[in-house]
Amino acid sequence: MTIKVIGAGFGRTGTLSLKVALEELGFDKCYHMQEVFAHPAHAQVWHAASQGKAVDWDKLLQGYAATVDWPGCYFYKELLAKYPDAKVLLSVRDPEQWYASALGTIFQAGQGFPINLIARFVPPIRRFIAMIDSIIWQGTFHSNFADKAYAIAIFNQHIAEVKRVVPSEQLLVYEVKQGWAPLCHFLDVPVPADKPFPRLNDSAQFQQAFRKRIAYGLLALAATIVAAVFTICQVAARYAQPISGPTTNDH
Repeated sequence: MTIKVIGAGFGRTGTLSLKVALEELGFDKCYHMQEVFAHPAHAQVWHAASQGKAVDWDKLLQGYAATVDWPGCYFYKELLAKYPDAKVLLSVRDPEQWYASALGTIFQAGQGFPINLIARFVPPIRRFIAMIDSIIWQGTFHSNFADKAYAIAIFNQHIAEVKRVVPSEQLLVYEVKQGWAPLCHFLDVPVPADKPFPRLNDSAQFQQAFRKRIAYGLLALAATIVAAVFTICQVAARYAQPISGPTTNDH
């Protein structure tokens, strides 16, 4: 299997809906940020790629036919160089709406307590957060996402850059509200009969999913603390035992 569709659009442009739609159209599986949650070891590979290290794309994306969302969209040029026959799907959205959505979901989710506490003690989450910081907040928005005008400027510059880099015959600039027709025409596949276009991962759904991940992280943190306390108690008990050995009588 090789990558046939490269998603170049930023997260919060309907990318989870696109993932499901592409898989419905036969481009299965589609790599989305959710895949990093399912495969925690991938976080280190993506992070390494953001630092300029070589990546075996075939190995990382084995079993996938498409990519959407971060982290893949950050590497759309590298992916297109690796898979030159792939089509590029640039998902877009009204910039103001995109910023409000991204600010209220992925940005706020990664800030402050409890996520920083969990990341400090739970290695998989720490590596995931490091990847997000390197690729999105630092690599894309240069640690300035909180500046709305700056973030929107980056969003618009990215769209313009994709249009400049990708040959027009390989590119579809697309909004998920357009539904099946333009997507299916671009990919040369039939429109699914009697199936509405998927509408997934709005802000409320994102927050619900994030709360579940925080609960998982807190459980993992609690388990780490319990294991550490148990180890400390074992060591303390061992040192508290009297040292036995041969005795001598000095008479």
